[in-house]
Amino acid sequence: MSPPPPSKVQVLVLGAGPGGYVAAIRAGQLGLDTVLVEADRLGGTCLIRGCIPSKALIHAAGEFEALRRAQGANPLGLRITGEIGVDFAQTVRWKEGIVDRLSDGVAGLLRRAKVRVVRGWGVFSDARTCEVTRADGVSEVIEAEHVILAAGSEPAAVPALPFGGDVLSSTEALSLPALPKTLAVVGAGYIGLELGMAFAALGVKVTVVEALSRILPQYDPGLSAPIVRALERAGIDVHLDARATGFEAGRLAVERTQGEALQIPAEKVLVTVGRRPRTQGWGLEQMAVDLDGPFVKVDDRCHTSMRNVWAIGDLVGEPMLAHKASAQGEMVAEIIAGRRRRFDPVAIPAVCFTTPEVVSVGAWPEPGPEVITAVFPLAANGRALSQEAGDDAGFIRVAARADDHRILAFAAVGRHVSELSGEMTALLEMGAVLEDAAGLIHAHPTQSEMIGEAALRALGHAIHV
Repeated sequence: MSPPPPSKVQVLVLGAGPGGYVAAIRAGQLGLDTVLVEADRLGGTCLIRGCIPSKALIHAAGEFEALRRAQGANPLGLRITGEIGVDFAQTVRWKEGIVDRLSDGVAGLLRRAKVRVVRGWGVFSDARTCEVTRADGVSEVIEAEHVILAAGSEPAAVPALPFGGDVLSSTEALSLPALPKTLAVVGAGYIGLELGMAFAALGVKVTVVEALSRILPQYDPGLSAPIVRALERAGIDVHLDARATGFEAGRLAVERTQGEALQIPAEKVLVTVGRRPRTQGWGLEQMAVDLDGPFVKVDDRCHTSMRNVWAIGDLVGEPMLAHKASAQGEMVAEIIAGRRRRFDPVAIPAVCFTTPEVVSVGAWPEPGPEVITAVFPLAANGRALSQEAGDDAGFIRVAARADDHRILAFAAVGRHVSELSGEMTALLEMGAVLEDAAGLIHAHPTQSEMIGEAALRALGHAIHV
């Protein structure tokens, strides 16, 4: 019996993460016959085992920390008597409920856009032919006029610490059946510190090991300094200039740059040294597209070197952020539909959800006479103080050109400051000047007032500091 003929579609999207499913939905909305291929659950790393579940865990940890503070002397006058505890299995079930709800929501959105979802592992035999094998072994061959590659990324491993058993990636850490007593985090980037601080708030003894000389190396030292103090307050030990060399019998072996050797007790080890694009196992080598180092090379429309083959998200390079992938996916779908688009954002916001949070929007300029900068402290904001967010040495800062006051960048550290990233990004994208930000009437009391206050201070006439 001869195999069935290939299915022919206008658009095939590989990967149902925040880039792929957005591309598929937008293509469907535009009337394109679209197929989305995904072997895992809908939503990708961000929704299933990254952004969303980690933020759920961080929230649960914050709630538990608040309960612990209420056991002792509390400036709010709140008191809890008796014991408190964590049913971590229930915490994980609650987190999974959120993930299920959002994943089901993605499925509904795809159905509404008339996108056909093919569940299975897709492998390309050439640039536009993909064989998808389902879990039951049945295969389907799909030929597409356009292919959008959205395969995403995966955790990078440390050769001395292969994943498995008690050596975890963030995926396993977010689904542990119970809290460990001790946890070693290898890597002091945003993923390691977000999860490390959350586990510490839940009562786990956490130790962080970082090969570089400071934490959060993607941010400047001014932004990471309040996090250093927060780690100290949380009782988290941090070893800098230190490399993990092995793990055995509940002890992580560490070598310091100065030659000192350490043995760190750890029931579990969480490795968070970064992510790498997922380029293996789905036939990329058969597609004849050019690479840029480990990434797929694309132009400012996310078009690869192969005609009608597009790539988006983590597959095409930094910043490896879900919202970048979504923006690229929407853009590519519109280009395929005949619209003129290119990917040239003024700024892509980055947020580290530690406690306190860190926000960076735009590239912070080098100091000099051609730049104006100003800082406004959270301690001078009424809303921050009323939320106990003014005591973390947090601040918001702005940079602008000295000649025409065009805003170049924002940055902030503090509790809840992630919610300011939208307005910061909008001001940069709209080409706003300091006078624009200073002239906005912000609701009082809100933390958003600090954006205007920082702009006023840069202009030399701050009101509340």
